[in-house]
Amino acid sequence: MKYYIIAGEASGDLHGSNLMKALIAKDPEADIRFWGGDLMQNAGGNLVKHYKEMAFMGFLEVLMNLGTIAKAIKFCKADIQKFQPDVIIFIDYSGFNLRIAKWAKEQGFKTNYYISPQIWASREGRIKDIKRDIDAMHVILPFEKDFYEKKHNYPVNFVGHPLIDAIEDRDAVDEQKFRKENNLDPKKPIIALLPGSRKQEVQKMLTLMLSVVKDFSAYQFVIAGAPSLDLDFYQPFLKNPNVNFIANKTYDLLSISHAALVTSGTATLETAIFKVPQVVCYKANWLSYQIAKRIITLEYISLVNLIMKKEVVKELIQNDLTTNNLRTELNKILEGPARETQIQAYNELEKKLGGRGASENAATRIIENV
Repeated sequence: MKYYIIAGEASGDLHGSNLMKALIAKDPEADIRFWGGDLMQNAGGNLVKHYKEMAFMGFLEVLMNLGTIAKAIKFCKADIQKFQPDVIIFIDYSGFNLRIAKWAKEQGFKTNYYISPQIWASREGRIKDIKRDIDAMHVILPFEKDFYEKKHNYPVNFVGHPLIDAIEDRDAVDEQKFRKENNLDPKKPIIALLPGSRKQEVQKMLTLMLSVVKDFSAYQFVIAGAPSLDLDFYQPFLKNPNVNFIANKTYDLLSISHAALVTSGTATLETAIFKVPQVVCYKANWLSYQIAKRIITLEYISLVNLIMKKEVVKELIQNDLTTNNLRTELNKILEGPARETQIQAYNELEKKLGGRGASENAATRIIENV
């Protein structure tokens, strides 16, 4: 069969690559054309456009790039028409994907969505578009099934969370070898810094995260570099000798980290699966935050807390994200009862995520649905 997949971010590239591997395993004749990144390209198929070209963050940044987005939408529609896939698979990236889905459904293409738009967080009215335009929805968070089926009478498939497979399938790290290869102190415990993947958020978050380095001299801080950004971008943040940088090895880094400061997003869940105590951070530009505050209806912003339906990890949002608060919350999770409580909650969280096999489950459902 012919598959057209659209993923627009680093996390989508990861999950898209594992889905592609599962599709190819089940359908050796699979012809896959996709929007994504390096991981998807390594899995096979033909790359149409790299997500780095579409990595816009926040309402203001999107507004500033409307022309680029409009051209991409036009190009995408023409490319789909030329390819004539048996099914189009949308992965998250709702602002772009729901626009394509509406058009695709009108053209008679089969539409599947893997990793739901977060309509449970904001703009819930988009459920009307999803019901109209998406033939099958495959969700990865346990509470999403109830949200769609009980609240909106829209059947979905809970396939489990693909991070479980992505993390458990990786090779174990030799810690001392890893430290030596990456010029890390052989003994100091590591505090990982995961500032995000887009330039705007990384600049803002790293400045704040690094403001506490001087207060924790017994630890070494290591920035997890995003695949979408090069070393030159990070250089201004590497002036302190107690701050190191490692690119494209976030999972290896988390596997040997003692604690972490994490920008809200998928990384909060990845950090939890690695059982690393964390403080969740988020700060947007003023306009984006004011808009988001008015349309997001959630009690929490981190996936960890949302899934557990309680505060497991501390969230420092906007004006609460200060050097003093970061210092205080980081201290709490380095040693003692707060650290142990968080790790215990992580074990319960992993059970809720549904175990292994998400990519395989999703691939099976997609093939059955065509």
